[in-house]
Amino acid sequence: MPAWEKNIRKVVPYTPGEQPKERDMIKLNTNENPYPPAPGVERVLRECNADALRLYPDPKITDLVQAIAGFYGLSEEQVFVGVGSDDVLAMAFMTFFNSDRPILFPDITYSFYDVWADLLKIPYERPALDDRFHIRTEDYLRPNGGVIFPNPNAPTGVLMPLCEVEKIVEGNPEVVVIVDEAYIDFGGESALPLIERYDNLLVVQTFSKSRSMAGMRIGFAMGNARLIRYLNDVKYSFNSYTLNRVAIEAGTEAVKDRAYFEETCRRIIRTREWTKEELRRLGFTFEDSMANFVFASHKTVPAAELFEALRKAHIYVRYFPKGRTHNHLRITVGTDHEMQALMDFLKEYLSEKQKESGKD
Repeated sequence: MPAWEKNIRKVVPYTPGEQPKERDMIKLNTNENPYPPAPGVERVLRECNADALRLYPDPKITDLVQAIAGFYGLSEEQVFVGVGSDDVLAMAFMTFFNSDRPILFPDITYSFYDVWADLLKIPYERPALDDRFHIRTEDYLRPNGGVIFPNPNAPTGVLMPLCEVEKIVEGNPEVVVIVDEAYIDFGGESALPLIERYDNLLVVQTFSKSRSMAGMRIGFAMGNARLIRYLNDVKYSFNSYTLNRVAIEAGTEAVKDRAYFEETCRRIIRTREWTKEELRRLGFTFEDSMANFVFASHKTVPAAELFEALRKAHIYVRYFPKGRTHNHLRITVGTDHEMQALMDFLKEYLSEKQKESGKD
């Protein structure tokens, strides 16, 4: 080992979802929205003034912060914006999780949490989900250095009722509780109203899923003004100009179009519910998902086998081979046409497997 390598910070990195570039593929592996962003976003991109790119963007991200605050009925001081919710969450880890006590998050959850904790040398513990992949509220009512969990959870899609979320927030008044709501727009009740009663609650959301802007990288946090001020202090100590000019303008237009946003969410929810019914008919089991994906296993065919068969057919889903998730596939909800193609393939494949089993 070279001498300089002894001082390198070494971590096991987060593994993002595969981004294949095949033509005519069906991409259901990274929970992207199958529909385009709001029309105003396309207009911003089409009318972009290239000369303006020589100027730095607004470090306060004023226009977008104001738009988000107006959409959710908040003051500007209650909103923080970053480069995707990953950036927002990383800033939150740096800002709020500095205790000697371990932070708490589920053993099956967004796999970036332990990466950030390891990177920043934050102690952590991962209370196990129950046998149905549900968070056990009581596991988070003990001394800790902070709490974070997604709701709905990922990759399970299981939603925790708001009353249970409140129990965790109320039971941890001495630390910051972060509720990661990347998928909340596809079903369930947001914890956002609770920020008026609990000054230790931070609610994080993203433009990547329900607003169809994963490629633009916009995320935001909402909480009391003091929490947001602390986040901004860390941001300005790390990178003042986090969001570029085009992203600020495009994001602002996306927030303005409430009707398009709501209709897109309705379409995905409708397709998700149809997908659940079809998967059940084919012998899949899963906890009820309130996200834009289904986390399913088949009663007879292993997930690894299905994953490879789908991949050969140019249908991409996500497979988590380790631990309790080893026999599950996370299937993003695509368009009606894409989901019908998925079902057609599965029907044929599972029928052939049944015939082979009968011969044996």
